[in-house]
Amino acid sequence: MSARTRRTTHIDGLPSRVLSEIARLERSRNYLCPGDVSAALRHWREYVHLPQRRLWQDYECGSPYSYCCEEDPFAARALLDTVMRALSARNSRELRRIVGRFDAVRDRPSPPYAPGGG
Repeated sequence: MSARTRRTTHIDGLPSRVLSEIARLERSRNYLCPGDVSAALRHWREYVHLPQRRLWQDYECGSPYSYCCEEDPFAARALLDTVMRALSARNSRELRRIVGRFDAVRDRPSPPYAPGGG
């Protein structure tokens, strides 16, 4: 069994019909491999929950569509966008619901900076 067929997509909270369509896309699109969508979602989730979200790296990477940084969370988010556009409307809504929760975490304002560390 090759590495391309061993990985599977599993995303908590998604119905099996959505996972089936994602698996079909991962097998049929030349820019995806099995497991890519769940890996992208995992990278995005981990990134938005980082305390300071590695802002220096955001600046260094520049465009969210560039692949200059290994495991770039913005490349992962761009991939999720592409997949959500390729899914059927019903299944896309399900994935958008999960991605939207992580986007909401990222969009929360940062706590105010306290000079002097206090």
